[in-house]
Amino acid sequence: MKLSIIGSGYVGLVTGTCLAEAGHTVICVDNNEAKVQELKAGKIPIYEPGLEELVRRNVQLKRLSFTASTREAVANSEVIFIAVPTPPQEDGSVDLSYVEGVAREIAEALSGYRIIVDKSTVPVKTGEKVAETIRRYGPKGVEFDVVSNPEFLREGSAVADLQKPDRIVVGVASERPVAAMRAIYEPFQAPIIITDLNSAELIKHAANSFLALKITYINLVAAVCEASHADVTQVAEGMGSDARIGRAFLQAGLGYGGSCFPKDVSAFIRIAEELGVGFGLMREVEKINAGIPEKFLKKIRTSLWTMKDKKVGQLGLAFKANTDDVRCSVAIEIARRMAEEGAKLRCHDPKGGEKARELLPASIEIVGRAEDVALGADVLIVATEWPEYRLLDWNKIKSLMRTPRIFDGRNLLNPAEMKSLGFEYTSVGR
Repeated sequence: MKLSIIGSGYVGLVTGTCLAEAGHTVICVDNNEAKVQELKAGKIPIYEPGLEELVRRNVQLKRLSFTASTREAVANSEVIFIAVPTPPQEDGSVDLSYVEGVAREIAEALSGYRIIVDKSTVPVKTGEKVAETIRRYGPKGVEFDVVSNPEFLREGSAVADLQKPDRIVVGVASERPVAAMRAIYEPFQAPIIITDLNSAELIKHAANSFLALKITYINLVAAVCEASHADVTQVAEGMGSDARIGRAFLQAGLGYGGSCFPKDVSAFIRIAEELGVGFGLMREVEKINAGIPEKFLKKIRTSLWTMKDKKVGQLGLAFKANTDDVRCSVAIEIARRMAEEGAKLRCHDPKGGEKARELLPASIEIVGRAEDVALGADVLIVATEWPEYRLLDWNKIKSLMRTPRIFDGRNLLNPAEMKSLGFEYTSVGR
């Protein structure tokens, strides 16, 4: 089919590329002309395993192209996906100005029937607003359908998630677009759940909020484990073996962060309360999660006595492994707060260092080799669960440190091994 994706950010670029890989002809649109030229030249603005190769292959096969013209994309597509940002506002609600702007652009470019698919994470009833906008600004009598098709991509495994999804949600207001949406996703051989428009929009916020709750719950369990000298990893294994619960997202650590969970939890609370439903449960989740970094820093302060002038090595700046995304990263927050307290930091991240530079104080040094963070360090912090950190030469790191103290905020390392090497090792809930 002929498809277009309006918005070539994280979701738009990954979605467009994987749809092209499935055999569709895809036009990715972005209003940043410089970004469009970079994409045409094969330069990918984000790090996502496997994405760069797929982009280059599908550009060469002429199944994937880039433009700054929404009008061009609408004219040459049967189905138009909206994948623009929906950033949070100060009150927790979602800024829908980008969605509204694109809806107007699509409306003004319509010349015949099109299916407009909202891929962005939006509050319930947004689809109704998109349809209203298109009716208002589009040509009289031109038919269209608005569909909600929420994405469930995880940064770091987005390509695999899209190519092998566990389900595809399609929310519609009529039966007319259903056959086309099934045809788009037929190559992915996944269950397609057809719902009404409002239910599809609620599914994404409800799912992410539940996962955030699950992460928060296991971090509370970790606190109980520390107080009772139990091991949260063993508790999580026992819990997760129950098919009703599952092991995913039962990883104690520094809490949830990134560009999705904090925004989606806040938005879901706001959506519910605007509809007259009190959501104290999720407000408590927000509160507990916000306090986790301070509890971790308190452990470090207790060990160092004072942060001022202490040399700290930090492994990890991205909000999770296998991505260069540092938005709402707990690792960034910890580094910033330690610097504010007078610590002298050296940080490393395999992919996120360059982007982190823009968010950190100038006093923080970002180094190119992981081992370099240990030089003269009074303490070393594991803040992102990059697998390669497990494989470091920890004997060498110990020899470089001033005092061999490790605070593992991601439970990445084996406590017994670290202690056998002579480290004073502290993790979360173990």
